[in-house]
Amino acid sequence: MSRAPLAPYPAPHGRTARRLEWGFLPPHLRAYIERRCGSPVASATSQTTGFTPGFASVLVCEDGSRHFVKAASVKAQRMFADSYREEARKLAALPAGVPAPRLLWHLDDDWVVLGIEYVAGRAPHRPWRAADLDALLDSLEVAADALTPPPGELALDTAEADFAPLVAGWTALRERRTDLGPARLAEAEALALRYADVVGGETLVHTDIRSDNVIIDADGRALVCDWNWPVRGAAWFDSFAALIGPRGEGIDVDAVIASRRLLRHVDPEAFDINLALYVGYFLTQCELPVPPTSPHLRDHQRWQGEVCWDWLAERRGWS
Repeated sequence: MSRAPLAPYPAPHGRTARRLEWGFLPPHLRAYIERRCGSPVASATSQTTGFTPGFASVLVCEDGSRHFVKAASVKAQRMFADSYREEARKLAALPAGVPAPRLLWHLDDDWVVLGIEYVAGRAPHRPWRAADLDALLDSLEVAADALTPPPGELALDTAEADFAPLVAGWTALRERRTDLGPARLAEAEALALRYADVVGGETLVHTDIRSDNVIIDADGRALVCDWNWPVRGAAWFDSFAALIGPRGEGIDVDAVIASRRLLRHVDPEAFDINLALYVGYFLTQCELPVPPTSPHLRDHQRWQGEVCWDWLAERRGWS
């Protein structure tokens, strides 16, 4: 089922990241990567999705093999190197049944480098299509089953603790976005402040489900990428987060909720609380300066925030 889409997504699909290119990696690092790949690199195709500047390329070697490699400098890109280090740790711990590309090798030195299983596939179509969304939700159900409880070797923050900073911007948001209506903003803030009542659980939750973190393989199966910052939380959390982009692009996600086993029995108030939490985060973050290495990040966040506000307003009967 479909509905009228909101404003078009403002960022160029597939062209949101400014990344390091193969030729700009240090010679010693290129040599190390080629040794791990087992053959000299003949070509490198940078993956320009996402919002981070770290190296992320598909390498085609002279022997015909393909490899997906990510890298970030500990000195020049410490935040992203830390992120890749965490991703390596989490990928190594994922059970075999989780639909995700596998970590093959990694280096943690002056650069953090990840060699990840190459998957021949594509990003979900944008605007979202029902078949791609169904594939993603199928995979998130498989992942939730495999990751409840989380792998014992991972010490994960709880969703309650990890999401606490997301409510910090609500005071400024109420003052800045008076166009949304003071009474509605106050109700939304009150909802957001209840987030700890609903987000907890015993599942490893990805927390960053969006189209640029998903690959649709040749069989139509969705694989989830970029496991940098998972937490211990509610099994339904990722499936609900997956609906934001599709809702903004015209899919009737309320009908989807009614059809999915991780979502259909959740208290509807929990979804409203989660949307209010997202609104406070996205509509605060989008007002921050634009990072020079991620020129489309703030537009992405603003659109996500407006989609969540519109959805929340409809659910609460404000419009």
